[in-house]
Amino acid sequence: MDSVIDAVPNLSVITQIELLCWKTDAVKEQRVKDFITDSEVLDITPDVIMHCVNIHRDNKVKTPDAIIAAMAIANDYTLISNNDKDFKDIKGLKYINPSGI
Repeated sequence: MDSVIDAVPNLSVITQIELLCWKTDAVKEQRVKDFITDSEVLDITPDVIMHCVNIHRDNKVKTPDAIIAAMAIANDYTLISNNDKDFKDIKGLKYINPSGI
């Protein structure tokens, strides 16, 4: 976890959208915007699309979550989320739930 905490965050474009849609106060909204600015936001590539199609076919997850997982797989990243329901059982996905550590 230490190496993850010290690294530049990688966000999918879907995660960026989800973060910006949160309804919160102005201070938290600015922190989120600053976090996004300090992150690398990954676009959807043909490789991500193919992984997404396979994930969506094999798992009962919504398309945005399939894209997020596909981006992690395509880029050989570990996905950090507390969304076990959607990510825990996706084949080939390196996944950590920080609340379970």
